[in-house]
Amino acid sequence: MNYKIIDKETYYRKGVYRHFTEDCKCSVSMTARIDVTELVDYSKEKGTKFYINFLYLLTKVLNSRDDYKTQYLWQTDELICYDVLNPIQYVFHEDTETCTPVYTTYYKNYEVFYKNALADVENAKKTREYMLDSENHPNWFDASYISWLSYDSLNVELPDGYIYLLPIINWGKYREENGRLMMPLTVRLNHAVADGYLVANVYRLLEKEIASFTA
Repeated sequence: MNYKIIDKETYYRKGVYRHFTEDCKCSVSMTARIDVTELVDYSKEKGTKFYINFLYLLTKVLNSRDDYKTQYLWQTDELICYDVLNPIQYVFHEDTETCTPVYTTYYKNYEVFYKNALADVENAKKTREYMLDSENHPNWFDASYISWLSYDSLNVELPDGYIYLLPIINWGKYREENGRLMMPLTVRLNHAVADGYLVANVYRLLEKEIASFTA
């Protein structure tokens, strides 16, 4: 785990960062539907899991820009940018109706990522423990699939005054709309390091990555 320290005095969002970490601590969250028709078809054609394919593309997008890899270290009062972000995926246990967090390492190589992510899921199925370990996994972002519902809105609440800058991403069940498969995706970012443009940009970049991946 490596990171660089961002100089708050020369940070391009200096004024915004100060305002939303001192005067008005808040996050910005957006839910929109994205077209996953081609990715679903591709996954079926290749015999791969749509869920892991989407997780790979999502993680690739978040690693493409420093704004999505920032975090605040309260111990040293430092703003940092990680070299890489990794996803925390989840395994749902039908018998206990509980989830187990799965720490998966991101690799640019799709085949390596897919193989490891699939193995991580299978290993997590063997336990019923929650096993959340953020202390030893600081540069992991939350990526949670809500497979039971094609929802219209979702909001994640964090404690007041808590400066947490890493993305929190949720997505739900896709459904057919006018002959296309549309999937709800919720992107939560801290307003100190992101505004509406940067949140919307996640969707725009995902659309491009899906098109390129399935071409």
